[in-house]
Amino acid sequence: MKPLLYLFKRKKAQNFQPVVLVTGCSSGIGLALAKLLYEHTEYRVVVTAREKSLDKVRNYFLDNERFIVRPLDVTSEADRIRLYNEIKKIWGGVDILINNAGVSYRSVVEHMTEKDEELQMATNYFGPMGMIRLALPHMRDTGRGKIINISSVSGMLAMPTMASYSASKYALEGASEALWYETRPFGVTITLVQPGFIHSNSFRNVYHTELSDPTRNWSGPYSDFYKNMTPFVERMMNLSLTTPEKIAKQVVKVMKKENPPLWHPATLDAVLFYYFRRLLPRRVLLPILYWLLPNAKNWSKDYSHRRR
Repeated sequence: MKPLLYLFKRKKAQNFQPVVLVTGCSSGIGLALAKLLYEHTEYRVVVTAREKSLDKVRNYFLDNERFIVRPLDVTSEADRIRLYNEIKKIWGGVDILINNAGVSYRSVVEHMTEKDEELQMATNYFGPMGMIRLALPHMRDTGRGKIINISSVSGMLAMPTMASYSASKYALEGASEALWYETRPFGVTITLVQPGFIHSNSFRNVYHTELSDPTRNWSGPYSDFYKNMTPFVERMMNLSLTTPEKIAKQVVKVMKKENPPLWHPATLDAVLFYYFRRLLPRRVLLPILYWLLPNAKNWSKDYSHRRR
């Protein structure tokens, strides 16, 4: 009899309006996600960008009672704490944290400097971890919350000239996997959204070190790596059917899912790499991938002293 009575019970209105924080909203996935969330009135939203990009973001959005734009340099602990304290004062805390801010260096390992490595890791790993540490206490106290880290197919498989970027994403993936266990007892979920090649101009926004800068005409032992990989990545991005807007829609689906998975490959190539990595032994997979790279068998021929 009791189950029948529940059918006629009046359901209480859902008044919970989650607070969403998105980092890195000046372009790409972050901007697309900000635009999408601007229309989703069921959320209270904080979107961020570095100070120098803030005017660009404000051109798209006006602050209102449920949507605000704030400056944030994710590499600065003081900046992270300042922002989170402001959110706590206004809305009590963050219920859904989306770590999207990131940079990508285009450089072989030998051309990276310690300063470049520090910026790469500070933006893509230390910053997200710092934001997670700030957001978790509120999520634990309320018994619910979502952490969504925007990773990359480069967090599954590394590519030449992108070692440091891959290292930062591998670190993010490893920490997220550990967090899956640590947050599970408290009702908090964590998801890695893993895009592959996206149809956008983001390849123009990559960082270069002094030695990997294209204005140096890429001379020397690694010139073939740069001359082949740069147009290859650009070509793959232009061929991709996945836009930042499509990734943004997938992120919103993860937000709405009650128990989202840890890994969410977000493009066709990411899905393929996800399964290739798990089904093929590395001793087989790596030679195949090397063979697929453009003109790889001829790279650095004029500089190699490899014994034949």
